[in-house]
Amino acid sequence: MKGMVNFTVQSRAEDFPHYWETCVGSCHAYTALREDWRAQVRKAHDELGFKYVRFHGLFDDDMSVCYENVDFDGNSQGIVYNFVNVDNIVDFLLSIGMKPFFELGFMPSCLASGDRTFGAYRGNVTLPKDESLWAELIERFALHLLDRYGEAEVESWFFEVWNEPNLALFFAGSKQDYFHLYEITARALKRVDDKLRVGGPATSFNSWIPDMVDFCETNEVPLDFISTHHYPADDPLWKGGVDISEFFKNGGSEASDYHRGVLRDMALRARQEAKNYPLYYTEWNSSVMHDDPYAAAFVAKTLVDNSGLVEGYSYWCVSDIFEEFSQTPGVFHDGFGLQTYQGIEKPAYRIFEIFHQLGTQRIEVTSSQPDSTVELLAVRDGDDLQLVAYNHNIPGKTIDTQTISVQLPACIGADNTAGCLERIDDDHANAKKQWKAMGKPEYPDSRQVKELRAASELQNEQVTVSSGKLTFDMPPQSCAFVVIDNCFKSRR
Repeated sequence: MKGMVNFTVQSRAEDFPHYWETCVGSCHAYTALREDWRAQVRKAHDELGFKYVRFHGLFDDDMSVCYENVDFDGNSQGIVYNFVNVDNIVDFLLSIGMKPFFELGFMPSCLASGDRTFGAYRGNVTLPKDESLWAELIERFALHLLDRYGEAEVESWFFEVWNEPNLALFFAGSKQDYFHLYEITARALKRVDDKLRVGGPATSFNSWIPDMVDFCETNEVPLDFISTHHYPADDPLWKGGVDISEFFKNGGSEASDYHRGVLRDMALRARQEAKNYPLYYTEWNSSVMHDDPYAAAFVAKTLVDNSGLVEGYSYWCVSDIFEEFSQTPGVFHDGFGLQTYQGIEKPAYRIFEIFHQLGTQRIEVTSSQPDSTVELLAVRDGDDLQLVAYNHNIPGKTIDTQTISVQLPACIGADNTAGCLERIDDDHANAKKQWKAMGKPEYPDSRQVKELRAASELQNEQVTVSSGKLTFDMPPQSCAFVVIDNCFKSRR
């Protein structure tokens, strides 16, 4: 059932930093040695503005950073350190204008106290068998980076200790075990260079933030930033304090019980718990429908909602070149990436492309129906007015096509002023729909990939301002981007 929502663009403006461009997530570090991964990351940097990349498995055995040298008689000749693969990755990132957001983990087998591993790439998730050996690895790693890249460069990077230690999947230890590992790691980094930025706890479900702050402040442990993760389906755990082991025993059935805008509610609480420490979400995403226009509408709402609450917001992740449980076959298999394995841009990619074009001055907007599923962002970019509308609700909840009417600033009072409109919805910038029409080819050839990428592109159409108003429809789970050139020129 179609309704009408009226918006009025006011005159008051505030800063609108592109905090979501700070970082983007990726799979394990070894994939960063692949040329197809590099092509997709370069494209995401150029078109979406991402500045840092974060990945798992920096110290996994496939990276060869640390291994035990054994002679032909089986006698240990000591530990060998080798950072050539790390250098290869960092050199590439710097060459395209990006930087690493290092996640320090997992445990090299030669240092590990056990053999529990995670994922197809077998990241060892156990504690070190000897704390001094782990500290030596961290110190050697930091010294090498400083020697190769210089203090000014390395001090601009981030060093995050481990990944989601509150999940047994990723860490074979307790909360106190993690805090102890964090302390060893942070002190080792600071012994090398006190200006290196180190933080954690890198937890899922917004967990452990007050405890992390208390531990570090009580014990005078270095802490330069807080990092955590969240997804909409985390809501029962975050809100109700559900024990994670019991949650997964029950099959995670509560995961569908979350509400529209839940990530803002989570971020508000995390912002308070983090006190005055910079807050970085080093993973976030929708919990469902990553290949569909739904994801774009979800991203738009989330980026607007969380403005001003966090210093960085790293979308998980840049590509479906993703091997945690082996590479998933097919093209659109609901992977977390912004691009498919073949580099086809998803609707979520396109909304990040739109947001990258936005200016950095947000203009106040009032709505006749604040509780509507349709919301509007207004931004000033020089003399131009930019509008992003999005119609979003969570799966299973009511959402209908809405007509929106936007009352523009006084400088757009003339009739027949033209604006440029780009859409993301079921019929626009939606390569998955074209893939279905093709018959869902599992291994598309180069011609089909080209056709799918063309179907994902944003298309321009004209809209007309009449009597200072702009009117257009917003289907369910859709986004629209409107640019009116030289809107503010007459006010100079």
